[in-house]
Amino acid sequence: MGEKLRKLLVLYASQTGNALDAAERIGREAERRGCAASIISTDEFDTSSLPHEEAVVFVVSTTGQGDSPDSFKAFWRVLLQRNLGNSWLQRVRYAVFGLGDSGYQKYNFVAKKLDKRLSDLGATTIIEKGLGDDQHPSGYEGTLDPWMLSLWSALYQINPKYFPKGPDVAIPQNEVIDQPKYRILYHKREKLEPELLAESDIIQRARGISPGKIVKEKSKPDCFLKMTRNEVLTKAGSTKDVRHFEFQYVSSTIEYEVGDVVELLPSQNPSDIEAFIERCDLDPESFITVGPRETENTGSCGEVITQLPIKLTNFVELTMDVTSASPRRYFFEVMSFYATAEHEKERLQYFASAEGRDDLYNYNQKERRSVLEVLEDFPSVQIPFEWLVQLVPPLKPRAFSISSSPLAHPSQVHLTVSIVSWITPYKRTRKGLCSSWLASLTPEQETNIPVWFHKGSLPAPSQSLPLILVGPGTGCAPFRGFIAERAIQAQSSPVAPIMFFFGCRNKDTDFLYRDFWESHTREGDILSEEKGGGFYTAFSRDQPKKVYVQHKIREMSKKVWDLLCDGAAVYVAGSSTKMPSDIVSALEEIVSEETGGSKEVASRWLKDLEKAGRYNVEAWS
Repeated sequence: MGEKLRKLLVLYASQTGNALDAAERIGREAERRGCAASIISTDEFDTSSLPHEEAVVFVVSTTGQGDSPDSFKAFWRVLLQRNLGNSWLQRVRYAVFGLGDSGYQKYNFVAKKLDKRLSDLGATTIIEKGLGDDQHPSGYEGTLDPWMLSLWSALYQINPKYFPKGPDVAIPQNEVIDQPKYRILYHKREKLEPELLAESDIIQRARGISPGKIVKEKSKPDCFLKMTRNEVLTKAGSTKDVRHFEFQYVSSTIEYEVGDVVELLPSQNPSDIEAFIERCDLDPESFITVGPRETENTGSCGEVITQLPIKLTNFVELTMDVTSASPRRYFFEVMSFYATAEHEKERLQYFASAEGRDDLYNYNQKERRSVLEVLEDFPSVQIPFEWLVQLVPPLKPRAFSISSSPLAHPSQVHLTVSIVSWITPYKRTRKGLCSSWLASLTPEQETNIPVWFHKGSLPAPSQSLPLILVGPGTGCAPFRGFIAERAIQAQSSPVAPIMFFFGCRNKDTDFLYRDFWESHTREGDILSEEKGGGFYTAFSRDQPKKVYVQHKIREMSKKVWDLLCDGAAVYVAGSSTKMPSDIVSALEEIVSEETGGSKEVASRWLKDLEKAGRYNVEAWS
């Protein structure tokens, strides 16, 4: 008897779904070449069995400022155990593919540290790690496609049993299609219990059965909020529309701290939901349950997802993002099988191919076409609902830094939100789903908004901790909460000083919360110089030469350094593009000047500050 065929293990850690998508693509491409593949999330894999695996492909994303996905954290803790030794993985061959954004300072940090740790534990690399970049003209797939071809060749060199017909012989995409992962059961309305028709706890029911859950998140909202204020902060002439929103609790009150984050589940336009259901020839009144198809458990859908039936319309509107998120490449491949018009089939097959990758990126991601728009562009396609449930991007809650303090604003939650709107390369206006929906709400509507609270990257500081806050634009949001809270604390006990650096384009049109900040700079108040603090502004477009917050930090170098020497913590919030790294550079210069040390010494000094929990960044794209 010959040696049995090899099986490839693909482990992924995904926060938004991109790493899962890439992992499934690697698995599909391996199977098209005759190699079976298991695709498992790192939080569902028994890490103790890792030394017994022969070949493992890791697909991991990096979020924010070098953070790992939630599903990776427990797995990573196991790998860091000191007792494992440098031969623990000596029989294992591995390859790492990372997904990141080179606009961030810690680009693909998780993939890089995983690659090093696996090597330290004795594992042998199959090929050099691949680093997918959101900034690439074709997104991460621009790196993934050639990296996979190298992977197949390297695996074949190691053992031809992986690909019995060779690494280059693949079943053509237009000749094979998988079964969908999920099955839909339809229930007769008259046989359902009356309380099911009342649709109580409907959000929990819908999101509890949605296969779009990337991590084991809570399905049931922590509570519901109701808007009490919708105020435009920017003035006429501004290029932005920034709003101040206030909410009160509808039912239970949730305890939160300054620096925390709240996630809101946005509502999709009802007419778009109706159009999607009609386009897909679905019965909006039908009741469904969703469960895994009976297949070998690959780890990605091995649990019974559903319990109670839910109306199809509610399931779509609460779990499937049909109006704002762009579908992934595999969606076009599956669509091609259901296209009855030949010209549509050919175009979809081209989009799904390696040759059509760039054109697909320009048509789909760059234009941010929604699932509904794509389906309307290919009218001959009629995809079964099972495939749509699997492939339509999940509707995700949107996260915002809380801009209030529970001490200063009891029973309230405040948010500072930039209303997102942009023009695509083909001159189409696109709007952010959540921000534009919030902007459209009024207190009179009394809309109940489902929300979840969680810790962000900015831990609540004790009142005795001196603070250096940097929050240009809407980055000022969490620091409004910090300063409001410390002002209340100062009424009854001593508090440490705060230096706050704020920036925007124009003083007259974009100076968010101007009265609030200035009121706290008055003599003896929280941001006053007499109290050892200060408020410093950079209006980048109010003079010929642009001035940013990092320039103001350099101007105040002596005071910044003195406060750091007094034990101050640095908090930075705002845009993730260049700002966080510009702040690091400015502080490195200050440390270098004040200590007489080199840039490398200054860099290490700041890294030590970060390790001590005194350098915290919350950035968003």
